[in-house]
Amino acid sequence: MRGIAVIPLLFAGGLMVAALAPGQSQTPAGTWTQNAPMPAVRGEVAAAAVGDKLFALGGGVAGKAVPRNEEYDPVTDRWRPRAPLPQARDHLGVAVLNGKIYAFGGFTSSVHQGAGDVVFEYDPFGDSWQTLTPMRAPRAPVGLAVLDARLHVVGGRGLDGVTVATHDVYDPTTAKWSTAAPLPRPRDHMALVAAGGKIHAIGGVAALLYKDMILVLGGELPPSHTFPENEGYDRKVDRWVTLAPMPAGRHGFGGAVIGSNAYFVGGSLTPGGGGITDQLITFNLP
Repeated sequence: MRGIAVIPLLFAGGLMVAALAPGQSQTPAGTWTQNAPMPAVRGEVAAAAVGDKLFALGGGVAGKAVPRNEEYDPVTDRWRPRAPLPQARDHLGVAVLNGKIYAFGGFTSSVHQGAGDVVFEYDPFGDSWQTLTPMRAPRAPVGLAVLDARLHVVGGRGLDGVTVATHDVYDPTTAKWSTAAPLPRPRDHMALVAAGGKIHAIGGVAALLYKDMILVLGGELPPSHTFPENEGYDRKVDRWVTLAPMPAGRHGFGGAVIGSNAYFVGGSLTPGGGGITDQLITFNLP
């Protein structure tokens, strides 16, 4: 079983700081576009892309999780409702494998209450959900990544609120769980990205693999600040670059890649559960 690559980072006031390399341009690369908003506001929402469609899953409103599942078509710039989650959940861990969306754990209410052991599989083509073999114990928010056709579920916190270093692996072909090397230290709200045959565990923000770079965006610093920062890790040269910031700082949002664009949806524009938004914003790096 392959291990997790822990990337050393520099932190300043809770935010990951990326130093400019010698000769690197001071003008952040990339552009942002605002798209049609979701049908409803929600924070701590998950996102996944299957084919050329974006799905916004779960999330929370006014301290309670919702089971919403909505599909966005970039061609028409329109949303439509799809079959809701079997249970209302926010802080879900989601990943896509073989055209199916897998959702793990999540909370039922704020703040970080009702962690679940649930595992759901969504078929976008049949618009249907299945309930799968549960996790060994309730936990959320977990980091989730796909490697070698298996789903790696890492970290999170349980019903007791204690953050864990657990690393479990789910094989959809056998519906069985196994264990793998735990994190060096417990983490929750963690970004987990598989790239180049390794799993990268990063901070506690939104992240995805885009044009062979790991993008890491946003975050919060209570009581009054959210971060618009957008930074990319180039694993080939082991270097961070500063990219064009988001139009506004936010946290608790979901992201996925379709074609040449990275899409980010929902979240909160202020720390905690306030300032939840229905925004869908798109990042493009030429």
